Amino acid sequence: MTSKTTRMMLLSALIGGSVLFAGMPAFADTTDDLLLKLLHKGILSKSEYNELRKRKSTEAPPPPPVVAVTPVAPPPPPSVAAIPTESGGFVRMMNKGVGLHVGDVDLSFSGEINGFYVNNSPDSPSPRRVVHGGLASVGTNDNSAVRDGLLPGNFNIDLKTVQEGLDIGVHFGFYPGLNNVTGVGGANSPGSPQALGTSGIDFRQQYVTIGRSDIGTFKIGRDIGFFGAEAILNDFTLFGVGTASGNIAPSNTSLGRIGLGYIYADWIPQITYTTPDFAGFTAGIGIFQPFNAANFSGDSAVLSAQNEPQFQAKLAYTMPTDPDALFKAKLWTNVVTQDLKSRGTAAGDTLPLGASKRGWGWDFGGKLDYGPAELVAYGYLGEGIGTTGLFFDAVSPGGQKRSSNGYYIQGSYIFIKKLTFSASYGLSHLDSGSGEFSPLLVKDNESYALGLKYGLTSWVNLIGEFTHTTATAHGGNRAEDDTFAIGAITFF
Repeated sequence: MTSKTTRMMLLSALIGGSVLFAGMPAFADTTDDLLLKLLHKGILSKSEYNELRKRKSTEAPPPPPVVAVTPVAPPPPPSVAAIPTESGGFVRMMNKGVGLHVGDVDLSFSGEINGFYVNNSPDSPSPRRVVHGGLASVGTNDNSAVRDGLLPGNFNIDLKTVQEGLDIGVHFGFYPGLNNVTGVGGANSPGSPQALGTSGIDFRQQYVTIGRSDIGTFKIGRDIGFFGAEAILNDFTLFGVGTASGNIAPSNTSLGRIGLGYIYADWIPQITYTTPDFAGFTAGIGIFQPFNAANFSGDSAVLSAQNEPQFQAKLAYTMPTDPDALFKAKLWTNVVTQDLKSRGTAAGDTLPLGASKRGWGWDFGGKLDYGPAELVAYGYLGEGIGTTGLFFDAVSPGGQKRSSNGYYIQGSYIFIKKLTFSASYGLSHLDSGSGEFSPLLVKDNESYALGLKYGLTSWVNLIGEFTHTTATAHGGNRAEDDTFAIGAITFF
């Protein structure tokens, strides 16, 4: 191959856009300059220069260089699971339960709905059936209702966060009923089974908690009291009906075992402190809104002066154990005390101005679990605390404190994992005051209850119950009734 031919091939390659040197591509303007310099240096002859210029002018320009670009995926569209908030946090699904995280706040919703068909067979009317303060029904006919059980409905809103190293919680608890009420006396007023009625909403809970696991928890607001709380929370009729009470015109709730083994704990304005857990032990103390001594039976004194708070305290022990352990145990005790003082007969009280009686009560109980079996035992005693409700019928018309006591025992067994059989017996006793003669005043309210619960789903339980209730007066009067209930309760 001649030197001229070789030179022409190299230059042709240059003009065609080959790499000139150092990986740089050739461009049209640099090629023209290069050909001209080669002509001037005598490397190219005039005819060679013209030939290469002609070929360059007739060929298509070289394509632009290809630059490799790494593809970048577009950002995903915003979703409910990640929505920025002004505080810089995110709204996210909760790991469990019904709720979400909003920035630094956990917001959760929970609740319960129940409904039962309840048939009640009251005792027949008779002078021998009259028991003032008795909880057994007396009437001429059996009666039926579709109603709530011991629990009304329930809707809870909870907010939890951490501020300045403290756990802060806010709770609101709304309790709507199924049945119409008169509205006279509040959400749990007497029932009104007629058209165009409306149910009641009992705003039982609203409180804030402030604390930490190592320092304990302060609570301010309205919540269940200490005294009697474990009694009702461990009563299997809590999820059913128990003693129906007023089934012919049902209000928001039945009685369950209230007044038939324990005094109702109630929902009370309070300021309380509960300690951290020390090897299974916890304790609590608090001041509570004082209650009147109420004339529930019609045979009792009324005392309504409230010059100091009600005091309650608690102590509980839960045996430390693995959640899947075969044996579990819990023990508890609570106390309550309050000064009951009269504002005088002119203010509606039944004792002279300034008359004062201190009421107190003590309760104790335990729950033992062994595999599918559970046993609950509970008792209380007191003086001047009354029966059924706190300070109901606590003082005689003559101003004497009445002693009272009660208990219940309950056993449950889980069959085939989802079916639970429960049985319980309980009694509440009220003594007469010193020197008192009130033959129609209730002496004992007692009942036995049998129940079946079937867990249809993790939310829904089917319930069936039978309850026999007896009320006995100090003069010997006695009334009995039977209640059959079937329905369902749903928790979420």
